Amino acid sequence: MKSRKALGLASSAFVMAALFLFGQSAWIYGKARVAQVLLRRAWAGTVRGGKEVKPWPWADTWPVARLFVPSSRENFIVLAGASGRTLAFGPGHLDGSAQPGDDGNCVLSAHRDTQFEFLRRLDVGAALELETRDGRRLRYRVFERRVTQKSDTSVLARTEEPTLTLVTCYPFDAIAPGGPLRYVVRARISAPSPSSFALPSFGGRVRERPARRSFSEGGVRGEGET
Repeated sequence: MKSRKALGLASSAFVMAALFLFGQSAWIYGKARVAQVLLRRAWAGTVRGGKEVKPWPWADTWPVARLFVPSSRENFIVLAGASGRTLAFGPGHLDGSAQPGDDGNCVLSAHRDTQFEFLRRLDVGAALELETRDGRRLRYRVFERRVTQKSDTSVLARTEEPTLTLVTCYPFDAIAPGGPLRYVVRARISAPSPSSFALPSFGGRVRERPARRSFSEGGVRGEGET
């Protein structure tokens, strides 16, 4: 009798725990979906007015660009700053790097298992597009991919021409986030882009710089783990 009662209590506890975890997951998923709607609305307001529009009143970040990935038909709202709180909602623009669309090196960071998961499938020569706050749509071409150490900040160096540097944690299938390695994709500006994912073909070849597999070189140190 006692064993049956204990089994019943254990079953009830298991069901309650399962319901709790399900409810927690549903809450997180629902919050993320609502956040994306608010971010896109804030970006639309930013483009219309050319000024910072916070997605919600207490937010400590705001949209600064919109990143398009033609190969996968994805797009992401890029937020100001690269703190852990910011990266929970989307790619972050690293403070101190060039503003999106300006001359120089614009550094964006995001999580390897969410927004920047597509980087593992992005080849040299692939196109990226960036929409700026003044409504310009700029096209970039990937010219380099490499694995680096987190401690080396060489990929943050300034550049003369508009450059996109996308950084995430590595390896992509690591169990624990963070770690000492970073995966870096770099792209140079190519031309203004039509407001469409249908991209014309480009002549010429883009040559890839040999990937640096020596982990004593290269890397990025950021505010939030990716």
